[in-house]
Amino acid sequence: MYRLFLILTIVIAGIKPAQAEDTCQIDGDCIVVGQWDVSLALGWGNKTNPVSTYKDIPIYVIPSVAYYGESWFFDNFNFGYTLVEQESFTLNLASSYSDERAFFYRWDPSNIFLPQASSFDETVELPAADLTESRGISQPEVLNELETRHFTVYGGVEFFWYGKLGILRLTAAHDLLNVHNGQEASASWSYSLALDKFRFDLSLEADWKSSQVIAYYYGIRSTENLYWNTQYQPGSGWNKAIELTTRYSLSQRWDLLLAARYTRLADEIIDSPIINENYSRSYFIGAAYRF
Repeated sequence: MYRLFLILTIVIAGIKPAQAEDTCQIDGDCIVVGQWDVSLALGWGNKTNPVSTYKDIPIYVIPSVAYYGESWFFDNFNFGYTLVEQESFTLNLASSYSDERAFFYRWDPSNIFLPQASSFDETVELPAADLTESRGISQPEVLNELETRHFTVYGGVEFFWYGKLGILRLTAAHDLLNVHNGQEASASWSYSLALDKFRFDLSLEADWKSSQVIAYYYGIRSTENLYWNTQYQPGSGWNKAIELTTRYSLSQRWDLLLAARYTRLADEIIDSPIINENYSRSYFIGAAYRF
């Protein structure tokens, strides 16, 4: 059967390494070791963009490509190696790439197969209230064109614990490409319920980002605005998210999909002058085919 939770995580939450054990919690919903698993979802959805004047991100096509060997695995351009595998838990070395850049660039890996169009204007104009009323000061209301926020890859460890009440996932990773030399960590709980041809997936997640990560993606460069370059000095913070996915099986290869995700941004990110919302919402409606 089609692995819905993985596919929705790719586009809506950003691509993250998955685990073979998670895909086999329900009979018939497994990736066979030593075989490629390829699927494609077609439909319509949207991911709101909290960055000022940047356009929301449409979702039309969601691909998924995975391969699991005895120890090594490849999952949507993330690589991993299983260190310990037991009946109740798994410990992996794994890589992933940052989903923060997706808000700034249409062709970030987290926004694969979306229409080729500019996602931002030449300048970022903020309402006066954003800089005066909420922050209690009077400063220039226009930021110059934003500089490039570069792509990076994280590497670290991930731990899965499998219980009757769901799956607990803990991760810790560091920037491997020295783009910002920051760290990320996360804790998530997911639960799946199958009723006849329906399957429901609920996920709760908390993602910690170090001050280096937040400052690099949401901080202000001196060329963008000299005042905010010195005034906005963020610390580390937690994003919190909830995701609900529903799948209805039409056949062995076709499923109907309905998913929604809400992410509450960390206070340290919300305080950035380029942010005009305290959340990002995503939804997707469509059909998926597994090859």
